[in-house]
Amino acid sequence: MNLRAVCAWLTLVSVSELAAQSVPVPPPAQGARPISSCTPPGYDRDALLALKQDKFAVADDARRNALALALGECLGDPDPLIRDGVAYEALTHFMRGQQLTQATLVALRERLLAQLRGPAGDGLVRPFAALVLAEVARTDRIDPYLSPTERADLVTAATEYVRGVTDYRGFDEREGWRHGVAHGADFLMQLAYNPMVTHDDLRRILEAVASQVAPPEHTYTAGESDRLARPVIAVASRAALTEGEWTAWFARVGAPAPLARWEDAHLSALGLAKRHNTSAFLSFIHRAAKSESGAPLASLLPGVEAALGALP
Repeated sequence: MNLRAVCAWLTLVSVSELAAQSVPVPPPAQGARPISSCTPPGYDRDALLALKQDKFAVADDARRNALALALGECLGDPDPLIRDGVAYEALTHFMRGQQLTQATLVALRERLLAQLRGPAGDGLVRPFAALVLAEVARTDRIDPYLSPTERADLVTAATEYVRGVTDYRGFDEREGWRHGVAHGADFLMQLAYNPMVTHDDLRRILEAVASQVAPPEHTYTAGESDRLARPVIAVASRAALTEGEWTAWFARVGAPAPLARWEDAHLSALGLAKRHNTSAFLSFIHRAAKSESGAPLASLLPGVEAALGALP
């Protein structure tokens, strides 16, 4: 698999929740459906679900753009079928199909940034604001329209959000997905692939990733390690770091701290979580780098192999 194919694969697999593997949003338990608060003008819950069945076809441009802005306010909806299955999927569909005006994209960006930087509440809106901001960042990567200052502000928002995640809930049978680390990582990845994001900002992205590779006493079980690895592959595709810099970065990410040494990993829950998360993260990067026979992903191999080799 060449570098272009690797980059395309990594982008495609993060299109939607659970890496866009066409996994439907599971319905809540019978009789326990959360009450939706998402009421765009002209739509009730049934109309929104019918819109999804119709593949989000809205022929009128003005109505579609107005709906997109309204759906941006539904990303904290307690009903996962609406929040994830309609609001997120519709916004992604509209943006990937280039069906929104630049004015709508700008307004959506501002609203989503306010949500991302706002109160955590019940932990739903911020992860989904991050996930949709990944799609906003992608629109600018495909057809640049943001100023350098606005683009740098997206990097600041993404890195601050990822570094600040302390709610590690993934999927809940009744409330659906939160997945803050994974959604934030998707945001970082889209920014990292943008050739107009500076090398200094790429380093900020790497530091944000490093901060969540192995959170204390939490074991990732919902693909977070793979999602965190993708921005690293994106940065490597930009040839932003030398082989020596990558080796030093992996040595730091793969260090046993707060353990005194990796040999102690099996003596505590903290150590087991640290080893599991670090190994999963490094292994994904190793597989991706091995699939690319030449530079620049090959520059990852000495560092990631040394870090993997240090694990017990």
